[in-house]
Amino acid sequence: MDQTFFLEQQLMPSHSLYMVGTPIGNLGDITYRAVHILKNVDGIACEDTRHTSNLLNAIGIQKPLLAIHEHNEIEAANNLIIRLKNGERWAYVCDAGTPGISDPGAKLTDEVRKAGLKIIPIPGPSAVSTLVSVAGQLTAHAQTGFQFIGFLPLKGKDRKDALAILEKNNLSVIFYESPQRIKSTLTDIFENISDKSRNLVIGRELTKKFEAITYSQVQDIPQLLSSHFEERGEFCVILGGGNKLTKHQILDNGEVEVDLLRLIKAMSPFVGSKQIAEIFSNAGLMSKKAAYELSLQTKNPL
Repeated sequence: MDQTFFLEQQLMPSHSLYMVGTPIGNLGDITYRAVHILKNVDGIACEDTRHTSNLLNAIGIQKPLLAIHEHNEIEAANNLIIRLKNGERWAYVCDAGTPGISDPGAKLTDEVRKAGLKIIPIPGPSAVSTLVSVAGQLTAHAQTGFQFIGFLPLKGKDRKDALAILEKNNLSVIFYESPQRIKSTLTDIFENISDKSRNLVIGRELTKKFEAITYSQVQDIPQLLSSHFEERGEFCVILGGGNKLTKHQILDNGEVEVDLLRLIKAMSPFVGSKQIAEIFSNAGLMSKKAAYELSLQTKNPL
């Protein structure tokens, strides 16, 4: 493939910051465009200069490096802004993945934007999009959608509050976890999520040699943890959302409670999803769209 044709279309204005996505494990995932940008900028700001040096050495690039991490992001941003105002082009990379998702970069972006300078995104790998791509209907926008929350709080009230939100959340939730805490986090989920049928997708060492993706449900967590559960590498987890309308749904008038999910399950073998949607909509139980989506989830579980 002739890369030149594609890369010649890439404008590289001066006074600009390029937010560049880098591999989350497999170096083969770096894009032609990312390499082109990294080769042609005046310097590269990064989360960890040692880590980024290893990446640049692997792709044959040498550039001045400037460390910008969570402890110096604002101060270092001001230094970088001076360089950009002088007409330079700089890239920013985090240790792995796309900047600003669960890594430094968000504050830097705000400061550069407030300075009136241009910020150009260079798309790249992300553990979130990687795991979503194999999660099926669990995260499909037409079904439930999803919410990314980074890392769960470590302990105390913040952690309890976060688990309470997971219990009530109708959306599928994606979060990262370290190998040191993955077992305790999955145990907390088992103990705090009342609907044990909610689906789980657990990705470990995504894109790397020993990548592992596990499909299960909350009810399977004890058995999962008692088996040969690998605690090595970084984890990305998807917890399926609670059913939008489950047991003992109170109607708008506050007078009637109906177990709508059980009703849909009972009807599904005999009536199609479109017919169920029509019946529920005509009865005023829920919108036609919501009933149709819930019926599809019931008929086609992950």
